[in-house]
Amino acid sequence: MTTEQQAFDIVVALHRLLRTLRHAVKNTSLQPTQVLVLSQLLTSGPMRVGELAARVPCSQPTATVAVSSLESAGYVRREPDPADGRAIRVVATDTGRELILSLAHNEAEELAGRLRRLEPAELAILEQLPGLLNKLAQPPVAAPQVS
Repeated sequence: MTTEQQAFDIVVALHRLLRTLRHAVKNTSLQPTQVLVLSQLLTSGPMRVGELAARVPCSQPTATVAVSSLESAGYVRREPDPADGRAIRVVATDTGRELILSLAHNEAEELAGRLRRLEPAELAILEQLPGLLNKLAQPPVAAPQVS
């Protein structure tokens, strides 16, 4: 049974791990929200700012600021939405793709070095971690409303 304290400890440990990886790599000036926005665009393709905000998740104003900063740096561009000419969607540029891939690769190298310090039994525990973390990252499914 997972307690709130265990959940809190996991959250703190994940934040600490990600922060130490980013500090060890030091190859980007992107803020965490900008990294998430750019990663979403690369994973899911072009989308509107509102959809980005829902997927990151963050507020729409925060997503707008992140997109504007990324656009100024040349990492994304805005284009008309082919499904609705009045709407705009955000697209990652080749430069943005290269940046995220480089960042992910460098952080993965750093993490791999740290994983080599673990015992085989500890590594075995971590084998299922990516799938479990991705599962936990999905928003909860809303229960159907009874009318």
